[in-house]
Order: sequence, then structure tokens, then C-alpha cells
Amino acid sequence: MVDIDIDTKNESPRKEKKMFIGVVWNCAAELKLLLTALLFLTSLLTIFQFLPSQLSFSSFCISPEKMGPTNTLISRNALAGIIPPENGKTGTSPLDLTENPPNITDISADPSPPETRLPTGVIKRRFNTYGAAAYNFILMSAYRGGLNTFAINGLSSKPLHVFGKPSYTCEWVPHGNSGEPIKVAGEKILPDWGYGRVYTVVIINCTFPTPVYKTGGKLLLHAAANGGGDTELNVTDTFVVLTEAPNSLNPRIFTDPPKYDYLYCGSSLYGNLSPQRVREWLAYHIRMFGEKSHFVIHDAGGVHPEVMEVLRPWIEKGYVTLQDIRDEERFDGYYHNQFLVVNDCLHRYKFMTKWMFFFDVDEFIFVPKKSTLKSVMDSFSEFSQFTIEQMPMSNKLCLTEDRGKSYKKWGFEKLVYKDSKKGIRRDRKYVVRPRDVFATGVHMSQNMVGKTTHKTEGKIMYYHYHGTISERREPCRQLINVTQLNFERTPYVLDTTMRDAAGAVKRFELKMIGSTLQRTRQ
Repeated sequence: MVDIDIDTKNESPRKEKKMFIGVVWNCAAELKLLLTALLFLTSLLTIFQFLPSQLSFSSFCISPEKMGPTNTLISRNALAGIIPPENGKTGTSPLDLTENPPNITDISADPSPPETRLPTGVIKRRFNTYGAAAYNFILMSAYRGGLNTFAINGLSSKPLHVFGKPSYTCEWVPHGNSGEPIKVAGEKILPDWGYGRVYTVVIINCTFPTPVYKTGGKLLLHAAANGGGDTELNVTDTFVVLTEAPNSLNPRIFTDPPKYDYLYCGSSLYGNLSPQRVREWLAYHIRMFGEKSHFVIHDAGGVHPEVMEVLRPWIEKGYVTLQDIRDEERFDGYYHNQFLVVNDCLHRYKFMTKWMFFFDVDEFIFVPKKSTLKSVMDSFSEFSQFTIEQMPMSNKLCLTEDRGKSYKKWGFEKLVYKDSKKGIRRDRKYVVRPRDVFATGVHMSQNMVGKTTHKTEGKIMYYHYHGTISERREPCRQLINVTQLNFERTPYVLDTTMRDAAGAVKRFELKMIGSTLQRTRQ
């Protein structure tokens, strides 16, 4: 048997060699033809290299001038690397020639000469312009502030406002032929303290000399760059910011008692947020703020399906309004356009609440046990604004007694160590009477009437669990059993204030919405 195997191995290469020789012999004519064609092509390409540029290969092609309009569009799009979309969807082919061509530079037009030598011998240099770096104005919203006043909220090019002098004119155009248009100068407010990036927030106040509301009409904004982008051009963009039908405005909204006692204006929510932390925050504050309260949440990409499941029962109960603002991510402003969002909320709900709160979803408002939120707010009745003291908490330290069961406890229930560092300035959050405010910020308003106080220590505070809202895992990193310690160069003391409130908050949630959120994940 061994001999047979060896003979087979020796025979196989011989057969393969004979087969290869046979194939080559039978195809000899075709190989000669192929080699001849390759030789001809290489010779032709060599000759083309020595031809003058006027007689290049492109001379034999159809130029755009000889093509019809349709072919010109195809040529320019191909040169620009652009394939028109098909049926409104991004695609590659076939080309949809019925759509408008994209807004690209006309590549067939020659630019002005880059330089010219003047008779005096001076070389005159030129600058050719293309496109635009930023929009003159990006409108988010416009709201009434009274019978004769409006607030317009938007973004504008930051360099335009830092280095230029843009101006705004407001125009009220009555419905039909019921009156003459009225124009007034718009007063601009820049509330973001210079934090803007490509865009800065602009709030424009339009106040007319007389009431404008009975006939209905349109509010127009004339936004003039005043040479801020190009000193030879005074570009003015005019657009409608608000439209009202005749008799659609009820003037009593400006004088009637507001619907809510307290309204929360949330900043932009983004990232991979923890559904469990959002659940805890909502249950805690809805219990604290009471039945006449409302919470406005702004989704800049952070309300993923699991967070939505947490919000839904409270939306159905009428406590929460969710606004999808993801489109703002197109425009590069500070911190997901946080200043723009809170100003929109201010003016949108200005006449719907007595007090308006501004803080974040990793911060928990607290008043001492001997007080209520109402009694605290009543004590500040003479003020239009007050700020709230911060209590920074560790986002890692937990008690040893929670070992093996910390995952069952809520975040503010198990994170019980407070930063006790003294002598440093900490950020504060704030509350306003919205009817007294023209524009607002993240940590306080600087555009308002009335008095502000910062002397709120011992009356109201907020516990800050920094970063926990964006952690999708168990926060406890170290379990300890001491009343004070130094951890990561920071002194901490044990503070169980929020831990003691957890049981009541859990019972409140169960009473209000049942067990629907009991299986919520981190």
C-alpha cells in the first residue's frame, strides 16, 4: 500500500505539467494578439506625453460650453464630487436632474486676477470671496412680553458681535390694510458672558410706542451686519419672526394669576444619560415642588429610549414637557447652546409661573426640615431673584453598611460624603420671578428689574452629585465607615441628609405612578 501512495504522488506533478503545456500550446494565437495590443497601447501613451498641452486628450472631449444645461449640471457636480440626491434621500445613482443643483461655486467663472501692476509700479493685490463662515442670525423663537413688547431669541456669529457693530430693527406689520407698519430699534442683549463659540446668543427686545395686537399681524426683524463681515457690504437680512391672527391674543394672560407656582427650566440634555438617575431626580423634585409645578426638559440627544421610558409616566400625568432641540447641535455654541435654551424657556413660560428655577439634573434642591418650599419662597417675596448655595457631594464614596446591596439604593441615598473644603467660591444656581427678567444666564440673570439676594445660606441649598447623571454603572467605588476623611486631596464629611429623605420619595413615586419604573436600570 505504501508503494501505491508514493507512485501516485510522483505521477500527479507530471500530469499537471503536461496539462499546462497543452493549454499554452492551444492558446498561442490568442496570446500573440494580446501581447501585440499591449505593445500598441504603451507606444500610444508614450507618444501622448510629447504632445503640446493645447492638443491634450481633453481636447477630444465635449466641453461644458458644448453641452446642454443638463449636461453642464452633471459635469459641474462630478467635478465637485457631488451626486444629487434621489427622491430626497442621499444616494449615488441614478442622477436626479429634476432637483435644484447644490449651492456650489461656479467653477466655469474665472476669479479676478490675484494681482495687478499699477502705472505707479505698485502691485495691487486682490481678495476673492467665497461662501460664508457663519450665519448672520439663527432664529429659535419669538414671544410676546406684553401688549407692545416682544423678545426674539437666536444665535448670531460671535466675531460679528465681538469685532463688528451689527444692529437690529423691529417692524410690526398689521394684518391686511388695518394700519401702517411701525418700526423701532431693537435692543440686543448678549447673555452668555462671552462664552459663545462660533455663535453667540442674542436676545432682541422689541418695544413699540403703542400696543400692537388687536388687528393681528407679523413681526419682522431686520438684521444688519453693518460691514462686520465685509466693510464694503452692509448686508441686511429681513425675515418674519412671529405671526398673529386677528383677535388671537388674550390680553389677560399678562395680568391673570399664573397657572403654576414653580416651573423648572432645564438645560440641554446630551450624552448617554442614566435612566435611574433621571428617575430619582424627577420623583424627588415633583414631590418637593408639589401639584402646581411643571418641568420643562430639553433633549439635545440625551433622551434615549430608556430615559424616555422614565419621562413618559410623568408626561402623561402633566408634570413634564419634553422639547426636542437636537437640531441646535448643527450650530457651534457654548455647551450645546445652553444659554439659548434657558432664554427660550424663560420667555415661553414667562407668564405661566410665579417662580422659575434654573439648575441641572445632577442637582437636588433641599430646604431644612422645619421649613417648606413655600415658606422659603415667601421669605424672598421682596426679591426678583435669589441664588442657591451648593453642597458638593462625592460621586464615589459610600458606606460600608451598603456592601452587597448598594445597587438597590438610589444614587442620592448611598452617596453620603460631602466636600467640606472651605474658603473657595462655588457655583450657585438661582430662581427668578420671570416677569421681571429680560434675559437670563446659567448661574444667574444680569438683565432684570428688581432686587437680587445671595444671602440664602441655611434657608435653601442644592446637593450636587457631579457627573453621576452620565454614569451608566454603579457609582460606589469605595466603601468606608468613618465620619470624615481625606480622599483624592479633598476633605469629606458624612452627610446623610438626602439619604434620610429617600424612603419618602420612593413611596411618593409608587403612589403617583405605581411600579412601572421599578425595573429601571443604571
